[in-house]
Amino acid sequence: MPRHSRLLILTAALAASVSLPAHADSFFNRVASFPVASNLPSDIDQKSPTSSEIIKASEDGKTLVYSDSPLGAVGFVDISDAKAPKAGGIVKIDGEPTSVVFAGTKVLAGVNTSESKAKPSGNLTVIDAATRKIEATCDLGGQPDSVAVSKDGKFAAIAIENERDEELNDGELPQLPAGFLKIVSLKDGTPDCATIKTVDMTGLSEIAPEDPEPEFVDFNDANEIAVTLQENNHIAIVDAETGKVTAHFSAGTVDLEGIDTEKDGALNFTGSMKGVAREPDAIKWLDNDRFVIANEGDYKGGSRSFTIFDKTGKVLYESGPSLEMKIAAAGHYPEKRNKKGVELEGAEVAKFGDAQYIFIASERASMIAVYKDTGAEPEFVQLLPSGIGPEGLVAIPSRNLLVTANETDLVEDGGVRSHVMVYEMGEGPAAYPMIVSSTAEDGKPIGWGALSGLAADPREAGKLYAVSDSVYRSQPSIFTIDATKTPAVITNKLVVTRDGAPAQKLDIEGIASDGDDGFWLASEGDAAKLTANAIYKVNAKGEIKQEIPLPAELLGKDGRFGYEGITTIGEGDDLTLVMAVQREWADDPKDQVKLLAYKPKAKEWSGVRYPLEKTEKGWVGLSEITAHDGKLYIIERDNLIGAEARLKSVQSVSLDAFKPAKLDGELPLVEKTLVRDLVPDLKAATNGYVVDKVEGFAIDANGDAYVVTDNDGVDDSSGETLFLRLGNIAAIN
Repeated sequence: MPRHSRLLILTAALAASVSLPAHADSFFNRVASFPVASNLPSDIDQKSPTSSEIIKASEDGKTLVYSDSPLGAVGFVDISDAKAPKAGGIVKIDGEPTSVVFAGTKVLAGVNTSESKAKPSGNLTVIDAATRKIEATCDLGGQPDSVAVSKDGKFAAIAIENERDEELNDGELPQLPAGFLKIVSLKDGTPDCATIKTVDMTGLSEIAPEDPEPEFVDFNDANEIAVTLQENNHIAIVDAETGKVTAHFSAGTVDLEGIDTEKDGALNFTGSMKGVAREPDAIKWLDNDRFVIANEGDYKGGSRSFTIFDKTGKVLYESGPSLEMKIAAAGHYPEKRNKKGVELEGAEVAKFGDAQYIFIASERASMIAVYKDTGAEPEFVQLLPSGIGPEGLVAIPSRNLLVTANETDLVEDGGVRSHVMVYEMGEGPAAYPMIVSSTAEDGKPIGWGALSGLAADPREAGKLYAVSDSVYRSQPSIFTIDATKTPAVITNKLVVTRDGAPAQKLDIEGIASDGDDGFWLASEGDAAKLTANAIYKVNAKGEIKQEIPLPAELLGKDGRFGYEGITTIGEGDDLTLVMAVQREWADDPKDQVKLLAYKPKAKEWSGVRYPLEKTEKGWVGLSEITAHDGKLYIIERDNLIGAEARLKSVQSVSLDAFKPAKLDGELPLVEKTLVRDLVPDLKAATNGYVVDKVEGFAIDANGDAYVVTDNDGVDDSSGETLFLRLGNIAAIN
């Protein structure tokens, strides 16, 4: 890549505040995604829910082990070839594995065997990593959560949480029995159960001191154990040799300004929260005197930050909402789950070369933030996409790798499976994010997500427009995109209004320029949401100036899957709007959908039928339509995701053969031509799994083609928005 091109890339990324600083030389990119369901033995139902929660690596960095709570197993992954992980099988355990760690050639698993939350029990299970056989167990006298091994291999520490029942008394503490810390001596990775020490954690915290709930543990080089008591908002330091608490202090509170606090179907970073308890989850030592905590806020909720302390309890750095704003600029803000914001939960610290890195996992935003430890304020490096619900992280500096475990498995809803994802540090531009937003006038990022339609400016190459769908029901918006930059940058957000207020009852799925400064919008109907299939004409201010409902011939025949795209052909009195309908309506033959045409001047409706590909699973429908140079380009896709995905394509229909007929008679069936199979593009974009919602396609004034995916507003989604540059349309036809 030419030097000036690299500088342009890095400058644009820095301006967007979500990518690599211009002076950095190396950063991480995802190189592989492994669905942990691939580890299921043939004699187990392949639709069984499975999960990867906590993950660790062997000393040589070639084998991963993860806890799989729903399956009741510990899973292994072979990453000898980091770019092609292989299933390593599972070890079934009598109980629920909550955490795992390598101890030399052994794997130690904390296993919950509780009869109920009121009667907790558990053990430390020892597995030989080579034979995959359970060799021993140590009774722990309670429900274990986090497990850690000292760097010299002498000790293991287990946080016995005895977690609260969120259904009991609204989840309020105290709920006995109390939790505690266990420390056990190791020999060649095997615990000596007779040496187990119990560390009493009661009486330390100001919040429910009689009911401590240890959450996460980590060792420093001096064999001091840092322990978070999440619900108690407290941190303790314990000497592993003696089992004595040498220091403890409150995790404190944080004041948050300029955050989104309302679940109102809009992204407005104008709210505030005062005195929010940090309630840390993961804790990781930075050295023998400092550590970083990820503030999940699981009890009272809302801290959404990470903090660096020294071991006397002094706050050295507090991120506040700064990371959340970077995540929002990348389109990953989870508006539908707003109380806890992006919910920072996991953490990892490791030295790569001369630099120490801090990795923070956001469970709700499904992102990993990468920082450099400077000894003072950490230096932001980049954001990484990470499946759905990342919780476990493990760095493998000897191989320049980072691995994440993403616990969410949506198999019961027909969705994507839990994945382990592998990232490699190297030179070159960051592959993700592929599109970000710039800063609004209030200094906050332009909130965006769920991009459901794409159109090009008819005059300016590289200038595109996108719309968001009903995920943001209170803030239907048109976004201006500068695609000349990498990543592409959302430079403006125009809220669609009716009578001076944000328009309600819209589900905008398509957008087309009106040739001047206004737009034609297609809104998809859904009786359950009281929205109708309709076309809207809006001006440059976003004001709705005209509404065009369905014609009488189609009333009552449309369904849940309606308008998905809109484009224009012709001009003046011959201007025609063409709308793609996603799936069959009541009057359509099976596997055929309508392309509807409407002439605004004559107020005339007509249409054709479009033949859909057949599928054995899920359904197939249309997601976009764009007219360019004598053709209609159409996105046709299935609704399948990950390994199940088969059809994500760009098709074309010649305008010479596009002869729509009146709706009161038989509609002609058009012929289509495959232009591009998008599945390889989606796989290669960021080496993740294939996303289902390819929703936007546009061709700019230079003939360059772009594709964008809909991230569903991070609702049961990885939140990834892929912005693909396919090159000039003439070269791919």
